[in-house]
Amino acid sequence: MNATSTGALLLCRADPGTVRPLAHLLREQMLLTRAGEEWSVLVPEGKPWRDTGPSGGDPEPVDRVLGGWATALAVGSPWPVLALWWDADRAGYTLAAGFRRTVGYVWLADGTPVGEDEAMRTFAARLGLDPVLDLQALEELTRPDPDADAGARLRGLLAVLNRTGLVLPTGLGPGESADRLRSVAAVQRGAERVEWAGWRDAVRAELDAVESSSLGPWVRGPRARAV
Repeated sequence: MNATSTGALLLCRADPGTVRPLAHLLREQMLLTRAGEEWSVLVPEGKPWRDTGPSGGDPEPVDRVLGGWATALAVGSPWPVLALWWDADRAGYTLAAGFRRTVGYVWLADGTPVGEDEAMRTFAARLGLDPVLDLQALEELTRPDPDADAGARLRGLLAVLNRTGLVLPTGLGPGESADRLRSVAAVQRGAERVEWAGWRDAVRAELDAVESSSLGPWVRGPRARAV
């Protein structure tokens, strides 16, 4: 990976129609497309990790930006959100699920693991992966391997997730630049642009998302009136 290869993806374990309402609340321009039968992928159109803060300070690193987005999407949602990110120095993931503490792992550019093994076990449990075969494959990614750089580590992670039905479109993968990811996502069949539409639409989108979740029966119909 080089200095121009910073990139990021948000993988949601839900179909695009379910992801769309909550994605609006991020107030970021993104491209949304399907990534298999049970997964969707959000590709940022901008590069907020290059922008200076409101007080003119240093920009936030890409992992912090993606972790914040993943957490915001996952809070109150029945489906988990996986943020994948990479830059010239490191690569890694952040998994957010509901109100639970996020879990993540990091590799240096040369593939050296610098995360905690427990993170992989938590990752497997929260995604309902096979506690033997899948966990064994994940734990291999935490061991030294001179032939595997950071990109190879993330591709190994995605190979495990392929067994859950995740299928990223060709060209959407670790090591690609943000510009390349955006151009690939834009030409996918059924891809759509998600952008901030104002507070009124945001509130409506949030209510729609809640009504379609497990809380739905309590915010509409006879149960809502009873409450």
